[in-house]
Amino acid sequence: MIHHEGTKGTKRTKEEAMVVSHAVIGAAIEVHRQLGPGLLESIYERALCRELWLRGVPSERQVLLPVAYKGVDLDVAVRLDLIVEGKVIVEVKAVEALAPIHRAQLLTYLKLSALPLGLLLNFNVTLLRHGVRRIFHG
Repeated sequence: MIHHEGTKGTKRTKEEAMVVSHAVIGAAIEVHRQLGPGLLESIYERALCRELWLRGVPSERQVLLPVAYKGVDLDVAVRLDLIVEGKVIVEVKAVEALAPIHRAQLLTYLKLSALPLGLLLNFNVTLLRHGVRRIFHG
């Protein structure tokens, strides 16, 4: 019975993360519509943060995520581009094409953070929908 309750909570968390991801993708589409492709990742990241703020969606930029190894804090951290509503990690890219390492990187971040969903957003595309990847963990 306890396992079932945990499953319910996990399902709800994933559903909430999906709602957040839809909001992020909508904001990213607006940023891409306004700025177009060809700029630096940092510009898209700041613009996306601004667009999320304008839409009333809380986000944090450049979040430090501590790294532990076998239960021991390594006194180092990775830097996440964005965490939106404390539920979704967003990695902003401006590359010719998303590579398998980008997906692997985001999966590692999801594992370290215990968050269920991440978004890879590549702004260096003609249509943003071609640069969006949802990555689930757990």
